[in-house]
Amino acid sequence: MKFSQPRLPYSIDALAPVISPMTIDYHYGKHEKAYIDTLNALIEGTPFEDMTLEEIIVKSDGKLFNNASQAWNHIFYFFQFDPNGLKEPTSKLRDKINEQFGSFEEFKAKFEEAGTTLFGSGWVWLSADSKGTLFITQGKNASNPLTEGLKPIMVFDVWEHAYYLDYQNRRAEYLKKLWDIVDWDIISVRYGE
Repeated sequence: MKFSQPRLPYSIDALAPVISPMTIDYHYGKHEKAYIDTLNALIEGTPFEDMTLEEIIVKSDGKLFNNASQAWNHIFYFFQFDPNGLKEPTSKLRDKINEQFGSFEEFKAKFEEAGTTLFGSGWVWLSADSKGTLFITQGKNASNPLTEGLKPIMVFDVWEHAYYLDYQNRRAEYLKKLWDIVDWDIISVRYGE
């Protein structure tokens, strides 16, 4: 099966000023396209050709894992945003965040800290286990919680290409601004509400 890059569910300028059209063009338009194109070349004629993207992530390593996981991670990242979306979690997810992290504000602070303290490139994830317990984790390079048996529900990209055109070396500022465009309706559905 050939993988294709899905169209974003919003216009290229919809996330500005948090994420500029130029960053979306380079980050999603070029970086993400390269991961998908390389992935398609790597799986051609192999047993991975008939697997889902999630299966490839869990069963592969090396260059194939890196491209499969980065393709998946970027889609997951860009498809959690909506500038007009719900700004805070509600219901079951809000209760779980309050229970585990004290409050939504404390959760955001811990999530941002995980993103700012990750050395080098990677991802900061909010994931859940099969019981609904939440985990904030750092992932270097192409890391993905699927390989740990967790269900990813939100991610912030902390590779420099995600923020450098808009924020230069101000990763903490970028992380703080992302809350303005996260759609908690999407995150809640991913959690299982």
